[in-house]
Amino acid sequence: MCIPQEKYPNKTELQNISSNYTLFYRIFQFIGLLLIFSVFFWIINYRGGFSLTKAKLIPNWHPIFMTFVLIYLFANAILHYRSFRDTKLNLKNQHAILFGSMIIILAVAGITTLDSKRFRPLFTNPAIPNLYTLHSWLGIIAIAMLLIQFACGFWIYLYPTVAVRYRKILLPYHVFFGILSFVLAIVSGGLGFCEKMIFSLYREYEQFPAEGIIGNCIGLLCIFYGILVVYMVTKPEFKRCHIPEYQPLI
Repeated sequence: MCIPQEKYPNKTELQNISSNYTLFYRIFQFIGLLLIFSVFFWIINYRGGFSLTKAKLIPNWHPIFMTFVLIYLFANAILHYRSFRDTKLNLKNQHAILFGSMIIILAVAGITTLDSKRFRPLFTNPAIPNLYTLHSWLGIIAIAMLLIQFACGFWIYLYPTVAVRYRKILLPYHVFFGILSFVLAIVSGGLGFCEKMIFSLYREYEQFPAEGIIGNCIGLLCIFYGILVVYMVTKPEFKRCHIPEYQPLI
């Protein structure tokens, strides 16, 4: 829902909207970076850190990559149109580049967790099988939807021969499924942190160890971050409108 052309906000109202969005955007960036730092802190201090050669530590790349890409970068890509002012073509290109970069990093993140035959038997006996938990299923669905969104969006909004009327018709669905993909990513992330605590701590998890509390807090932070992003992307006042004056939101 956008402000009708005959009811464009005056300069004072635009400044208030801009100020409110700037505040939310700063909070959004702070929480996103805090989430990434928290995952990094947890892995460094409780999971042994990262490595490209030590088999036991290679899967530790998965949560940090997924948090950075499927949550933080995804959120920034969703809010890109609302956060910056540029020509429509430039914004489309930047939006596509963000998603293209996400797909490349996601491929690396997937490799670090799926190669169980090579890595997992070295530190779990028997090896934990792949793709049987709800976390895995939701993650796969979210990634599949992201890939479909990227392919469809690239064809519909960047391919020059597609008629404008079709772009307008499909835009609400593109937005809806983009938000839905992000929500699935958030839910999958929250389940993933819980799953990691259960697999790593097992019975000790019941005793409220420090790592378990940190893991729960990371999960809550992830969910709160998702709620904030959905609020910002669905709030009508924050929607990018074609207004007479050039007025960036931040």
